[in-house]
Amino acid sequence: MGRLVPAVTRALDILELFLDGDGTLSAPEITRKLGLPRTTVHELVTTLAARSYLVQVPDQPGRYRLGVRPYQLGSRYAEQLDLAAEGRQVARSVAETCDETVHVAILEGADVIYIAKVDSTHAVRMVSAAGRRLPAHCTSVGKMLLASLSEEALAARIPEGAPLIAMTDNSITSPEELRRHLAVIRERGIAVEQRESNPDVSCVAAPVRDSTGQVVAALSISVPMIRWSEERQEELAELAAKGAGELSARLGHRRRGA
Repeated sequence: MGRLVPAVTRALDILELFLDGDGTLSAPEITRKLGLPRTTVHELVTTLAARSYLVQVPDQPGRYRLGVRPYQLGSRYAEQLDLAAEGRQVARSVAETCDETVHVAILEGADVIYIAKVDSTHAVRMVSAAGRRLPAHCTSVGKMLLASLSEEALAARIPEGAPLIAMTDNSITSPEELRRHLAVIRERGIAVEQRESNPDVSCVAAPVRDSTGQVVAALSISVPMIRWSEERQEELAELAAKGAGELSARLGHRRRGA
């Protein structure tokens, strides 16, 4: 690895300060937060402003906010993102950690579509494929995605009073029961499915967010019942959340306080 350039590092440190608070800072505030010499901060801020990375706040002399250049760079980065490709990379990493089948799925209507899948190396594993469509209410990824919807959007996909199809004896078939289940998922931030789409498999799923904070996908870990337990569920729920968080970060999401 090459040597880090101190001046570039300091300039990037200044830019990253604007990710918190109200998005505006003065040179003295930057000096205090980073512990840099006042003259150094002045030179760096002047340079960043000259290149449109920072701009002075109108009617607030001495205060700065992000300029247009970071937005242009972020937009170009977002243009080249591919959710399926990024999902496969993260799913591969998660699968290598737990050696179970990992999926990434999106919501379409009342169904989920799997856009990425990485298999376990075990002889006993889940049989599925990228591109497969399943009823959302029968899967952990689907329930995670349904739980992220507003009441209006959920009602458009799952009308109250309309029976839901069952894939197994454990599938939820009542919209009212489903809504109670989704309320728990919203509170926990994790969805669990126990033999609801496959009588021999249980799953856990976590939400994937884009740069705006919107849930755009879900990542799940699927486990045959012979390897499932309450302890294993908790372990995999934590790993699914970590993997979903990594994929979210790749899509530009930044957690509050991060």
